[in-house]
Amino acid sequence: MSTVPGDRGPAPAPGDADTHWLERAVALSRSSPRSTTAFAVGAVVVSAEGLVLGEGHSRRDDPHDHAEEVALRDLDLTDPRLTGATIYSSLEPCSARASRPRSCSALILLTPIPRVVLAWREPDVFVDCDGAERLAAAGRTVVERPDLAAQVREVNAHLLGGAPRST
Repeated sequence: MSTVPGDRGPAPAPGDADTHWLERAVALSRSSPRSTTAFAVGAVVVSAEGLVLGEGHSRRDDPHDHAEEVALRDLDLTDPRLTGATIYSSLEPCSARASRPRSCSALILLTPIPRVVLAWREPDVFVDCDGAERLAAAGRTVVERPDLAAQVREVNAHLLGGAPRST
């Protein structure tokens, strides 16, 4: 079953609804072309009513695409639904990029999206990421679901020395 903008699911909320959407983000990450220099990530923006507003995965349209960037790309930042939306990302939104002028955490901060749910904090394989801290410091609610992190590590096992490992 494919989820695309306009599809509906459960309204974002702690528990089963967050699990549903975060697992969708992980599923999207599996579509990311593999890279030895970047993580495979999926992201979904969901309105308070459970409507998919945007989604994406790493390297979807361009080799430098990040998942959150793709999910946010076509959103109208004046859309009132964003004030109650949640963005789900399989990996912590980045805080530094070499390939683009804005990090994913900075892109999220350009929106009124108040809530960010992630499965796994970005390990220091490439950079020392503090995207979750930046988002929280800016007043966004950041929810970490480490119970789903193993799925993200499995998708990115090729960057972690082969087998998935725990943090």
